[in-house]
Amino acid sequence: MKKIALFLAASAMLATSAVAQRADPRPSYHFAPAKNWMNDPNGLVYYDGEYHLFYQYNPHGDRWGHMNWGHAVSRDLVHWQELPIAIPETADVMAFSGSAVVDWNNTSGFGRNGKPPLIAIYTGHNPKAKLQSQYVAYSNDRGRTWTVHGEVLSVGSPEFRDPKVFWHAATKRWVMVAVMALENRALIFTSPNLKQWTFASSFGPAGGRGKNWECPDLFELPVEGGAAGEKRWVLGINLGDNAVGGGSGGQYFVGDFDGAKFTPVPGWPGDAQWMDYGADFYAAVSWNDLPKDDPRRIWIGWANDWRYAEAIPTWPSRGLMTVPRQVTLRKSAAGYRIAQMPVREVASLHGTRQDFAATLDETPTALPVQGGSADLEFAIDGGSSEQVAITLTDGEGYQTVVGVNPTVDEVFVDRTRSGPHFHHAFANRHVAPVDLKSRTVRLRILADESILEVFINDGERTITDRFFRGGGPLRWSASARGGNAKLKLTAWTMQDGAVKAEAE
Repeated sequence: MKKIALFLAASAMLATSAVAQRADPRPSYHFAPAKNWMNDPNGLVYYDGEYHLFYQYNPHGDRWGHMNWGHAVSRDLVHWQELPIAIPETADVMAFSGSAVVDWNNTSGFGRNGKPPLIAIYTGHNPKAKLQSQYVAYSNDRGRTWTVHGEVLSVGSPEFRDPKVFWHAATKRWVMVAVMALENRALIFTSPNLKQWTFASSFGPAGGRGKNWECPDLFELPVEGGAAGEKRWVLGINLGDNAVGGGSGGQYFVGDFDGAKFTPVPGWPGDAQWMDYGADFYAAVSWNDLPKDDPRRIWIGWANDWRYAEAIPTWPSRGLMTVPRQVTLRKSAAGYRIAQMPVREVASLHGTRQDFAATLDETPTALPVQGGSADLEFAIDGGSSEQVAITLTDGEGYQTVVGVNPTVDEVFVDRTRSGPHFHHAFANRHVAPVDLKSRTVRLRILADESILEVFINDGERTITDRFFRGGGPLRWSASARGGNAKLKLTAWTMQDGAVKAEAE
C-alpha cells in the first residue's frame, strides 16, 4: 500500500543506468518475491500449521503500481513458499494494505463444512472515484483462493486505509484500527461479524507527525519488570516520512485499551518512541492467531524507505522483508519500552560456527566471517577507545560500518560509503541512543548480502539498514580509535531460507 502523494517518480531517474541494471546478490534468508515490486506486509495470520505472509505486489513491473496481494506461506517463519496472487486488483480498485483473521466462530457466515474461513480486510483504492474504503474477502481453502465480498466500510475519504483487525475476547467482538493518513489520526471501529462496523473512537495526532500515518497495529503484551501479571497495549503507527531515520519509519505508544478506546499510560512521552533507528524498517505489523501454545507477538517490516524505494539497485525483484521479530514490552526507570529480537527459528539456519576474541586498536583486525550472509553476536568492551568499528568492505573498497561510540552513548550504522551512488537520500548515518556508561555493549547483527539488522543489548534498540556494494565478496574487520578495546565474537554462516515458487 502506498499513497501516490509520497511517490517521487523522478527518484528512479536519479540512478545511473549501470547501477540500476546491476543485481546485488540475492539475500538468502530474508523474504523477497522471485521478481517484481513488493512493499508492505499484509494479512499476517497463522492457520492450520502455516504462517501466511501477504504483501503489496506489482505483478507487472519492479516499481510501485497495480497493487495486488502477493502471497507466501511458511511452516517455520524462515523457509517461504511463494504462491500465486491472492487478491488481484480490478479495473477500478487496487488491493491496498490490510490484515487477515481466522473467523473461528464463523461470525461472518462465510465458513463452510464446519471449518472457519480466513477473512482478509483490506483497503480498496479507487483512483477514479478518489476513494479509499475497507473491503472484505474470504477463503475456504487455507488461503489458496479468495472470494471478494466487497466494500464494508467507507467514510468518504481518499486517505482512509490500512485496517488492522483482531478479535477482542473481553468484549466478544472484532476491532479494527485504520488511519486517516493525512490527518495523522487512527480510527477504531467494532463489529460483531466483520461486515457491519461501528465507529468507537479516535486517537491522534500524537508523537511523531508526518505527511502520512500508515499501517497501524494494536496488541497486548505482558510487562517484563512490571507488577505481577501486568499487561499493557501497544499501538504501532508507521509514518511515511519524517521518522528518526530521515524518511519512513515506525513509532509506538503504550497504554490501555478497553475494546473501544486506546489511552496512553500517564506520562507517556510527547515525543516519538521509535520502533527502529535505521531507515529501512517500515509498515511493521504483527501476526494474528498464533497457536495457543505460542504466546509470542511476532511482527515483520518492509526493509525499504519511500524516499528511494523505487531506485534501489536490485533486480529482478525490488523489495525485501526483515526477518520476523519477537516483540516484548519492558518497564524500567525510563518507562515502558518495546524490545525486539529475531524469532528463535532464525537459529535453525545456522551453519558453521566461529568463535573469536581480540584486543583492537587502529589497525583493522580481520574477523573470521565468511561472505555476506551471517548471524553475528558481539560482546564489546570499549576500554579506552573513543570508537569501535565493525566494517564490511567489498571488492571495490566500498564500506559499511557498524560503530559504537562509548563517550557519547550511541551505536550507529554508517552507509555513506557503502556503494555506488543511486539516490541523494540514501547515503547517511543512523544513530541509536544507548546507555554506554559501562563502556560495554552486546550487538547481534543479521547480515544478508544487502541488509543489516542490528539488535542492541538484547533488542532494546534496533537499526535496520539496506546497503548496496560495488562488487566482489564482503570482508569483515574490526578496529578501535583513540585507544584499545576488546571484542568477543560468535559467528555463524547462514543456510538458505530459500523462497520456493509454487510447483507447476
